[in-house]
Amino acid sequence: MKDHNQNPSNFFTKLINVQGHLLNLLSYFLTFGGGLVLGIVLASSYLKDSSFSLQIAQLSFSSSSSSSSPSNGSNISHMTISPNDTVTMSNLTEVHIRELEAFLKPPKVRHDMDDEELFWRASMAPRIPEYPFHRVPKVAFMFLTRGPVHLAPLWEKFFQGHQGLFSIYVHSDRSYNESSHPESPVFHGRRIPSQRAEWGQVNMIEAESRLIANALLDISNQRFVLLSESCIPLFNFSTVYSYLINTNKTFVQVYDDPSGVGRGRYDESYYPQITLDQWRKGSQWVEIDRDLAIEVVSDQKYYTTFQKLCKGYCFADEHYLPTFMNIRFPKKNSNRTVTWVDWSRGGPHPVEYASTDVTVELLSTLRKGNGWCDYNGRGTDVCFLFARKFSPNSLDKLLSIAPQIMQFNTDIDKEY
Repeated sequence: MKDHNQNPSNFFTKLINVQGHLLNLLSYFLTFGGGLVLGIVLASSYLKDSSFSLQIAQLSFSSSSSSSSPSNGSNISHMTISPNDTVTMSNLTEVHIRELEAFLKPPKVRHDMDDEELFWRASMAPRIPEYPFHRVPKVAFMFLTRGPVHLAPLWEKFFQGHQGLFSIYVHSDRSYNESSHPESPVFHGRRIPSQRAEWGQVNMIEAESRLIANALLDISNQRFVLLSESCIPLFNFSTVYSYLINTNKTFVQVYDDPSGVGRGRYDESYYPQITLDQWRKGSQWVEIDRDLAIEVVSDQKYYTTFQKLCKGYCFADEHYLPTFMNIRFPKKNSNRTVTWVDWSRGGPHPVEYASTDVTVELLSTLRKGNGWCDYNGRGTDVCFLFARKFSPNSLDKLLSIAPQIMQFNTDIDKEY
């Protein structure tokens, strides 16, 4: 009877215990579910922030790599990405392409670098010869002038239709006021930061090196030709471009002149780094390739010797590069110039052609040069691509007959 009366009490006790366990189990499930949802939300947010941080790190590294090379900084553009942007391979590829383009883009011609900074930057060269992008080689036309390029309209016709295959650089005397003479379109804005350059003085080779250094800042420039304001082209652009781009030689006139204007200008006290047997002479109007151009702006031995010790009328422009080539790169050079000059009348200056001298016969004769020369190991009668010295008053006559003779309006290459 006693046991029978205790059964209801045990039943209710067990029932209460079961309900307690169920409540505990439900609370466990709710806690676990809430924690799982919170974990998913936090993990998603963390992964998104990490992905964005990774992209920003990649951009920062790429940007710092590009900006580590000397630059005026004004041409470097950066892509801004917000945290809400989706990171994809196409985005990253576009960023890297833009960064490479920004790195390769040369600074504006009007920069604020001094010669030391300019030469240092221009001396940089990649050690890997193959370019990781499509590169169209260009010819840099470097004009060393006292003032304006008086024959610019003729050069306009020469360059017309060949954009992307050439670059133009002008070094004029620092005293020249550009506003005093209107620039033609192709020469507009192409004057580099210039200094004084005087005939026969050492600052002439400084101006030449300054032109070369500025032209080197454009990675696409492959050939470099030095010209004066009195130079004219003798052939159309296609012929000149093909002739220079496809050659395996440089065109620096080098010869040993035993006279007083050759070896007579050598002084051991002035040039302790150079012997009389190494001393050479040649025309200052040279044409070189990119590798040699880098060597020229990097030269700390012979250039510095001329710069420091060549005083007065030492005619460094006729001796520095010819001597440098003779010592350093004799096998690379053709030992001739591609710019015609007439010294037949003697004296310190060549013949100057005025308007009355410009005829079809004269230009035809200059195009034929003085006979035969070597080009890539074979003979050719195309030895000169340019000619000087033409006066400003010869422009109208040149414009009337030169384009037809030189076939400026065609892409026909002269056989050579």
